[in-house]
Amino acid sequence: MKFTDVIGHETIKAQIRKEILSGNIAHAKMFHGKSGYGTLPLALCFAQFILCEQKTDQDSCGVCPSCKRVQDFNHPDVHYVYPTGRQSQDSSISLIKEWCGQLNTNPYLDLSTWSDIIDSKNIRPIIRAAESDEIIHKLSLKSYEGGPKVLIIWMAETMNSFSSNKLLKIIEEPPRDTYIILVCEDIENVLVTIQSRTQKINVPRISQDDLSSFLMHDFQLSRAEAENAATFSEGDYLVAIDYLNTNEYRSIYRDQFIQMMRLSYKKDVIGMMDWADKMATEPKERQKFYIVYSLHMFRQSIMANYIGPEMMRVSDEEEKFLKNFAPFISGNNIREFQETFDDAHYHIDRNANAKILFTQLCFQTMRYIHVA
Repeated sequence: MKFTDVIGHETIKAQIRKEILSGNIAHAKMFHGKSGYGTLPLALCFAQFILCEQKTDQDSCGVCPSCKRVQDFNHPDVHYVYPTGRQSQDSSISLIKEWCGQLNTNPYLDLSTWSDIIDSKNIRPIIRAAESDEIIHKLSLKSYEGGPKVLIIWMAETMNSFSSNKLLKIIEEPPRDTYIILVCEDIENVLVTIQSRTQKINVPRISQDDLSSFLMHDFQLSRAEAENAATFSEGDYLVAIDYLNTNEYRSIYRDQFIQMMRLSYKKDVIGMMDWADKMATEPKERQKFYIVYSLHMFRQSIMANYIGPEMMRVSDEEEKFLKNFAPFISGNNIREFQETFDDAHYHIDRNANAKILFTQLCFQTMRYIHVA
């Protein structure tokens, strides 16, 4: 993957190029941030740039044999480790076809999508201790082409304690010309001793200008459509794509949000419980997107209150509702709303009981909405 294929992050790209061209390269790096910000694509760019035979000071060439093999995900000196199912026969090697297929389709990959691809049956994939043994074996071998070796560990936070501890020694003392790239979303769940031995690179959200420009070019959107998607996503490419792909459901999310807020404001306990029961029957991905949609509406409410309604990025129907609803979202409760709905998204992703979760969410909303 070339740097030009990654959306935004020019500063991080320049940092990677400078390190590689100078030869002063940290042997272990950790790209951390949301998957939709581009952590994995940046790791893939690192691998291709360091192995490119005809690199310039701006990018890999994309046409030399090394670049072509990296782009086809079959370079013998680039190794991948990623979460797999909990069955003993599951390993990165056994799922390499699925992995390469997904990266060819979209390298902006998150764990939820990967779980669906490998059919983990609602069991959160992990990186097991056996994977660490395989890593140590691979990296102990000589480079096939006599150059650098690169190991990319995706979703490093899913390594269990046995896997993490086995990997620690090789991170401390890697073989010559070996570079280990860890990619994670939740850095706090990565072993502290591993964190301390890596160069940490925080990958922030994609700027709104960069994301909207990319969407306009690649999806042939109007400027207004692209800016709406970029604003809604808060710099997360995956959320922006979901936003564009769920256009037919957007009115449903709007109606669900309006109903939830009205029931909570009225303290209609029976209605709230009925609403939660219905939400619990929705597919998990729609439940998660409803939470994202709700957070968007809270942000637009705050924007209307403190900056002005002309800065909102909403449809006419949403604007009509927010005209009356926005005053109920203020500095007195916005943090509570954000933390509560963020937690709900986190727990939905980890297969919490949806009926209990949405019931609790209604009662918390009822409490917060009356303290504006």
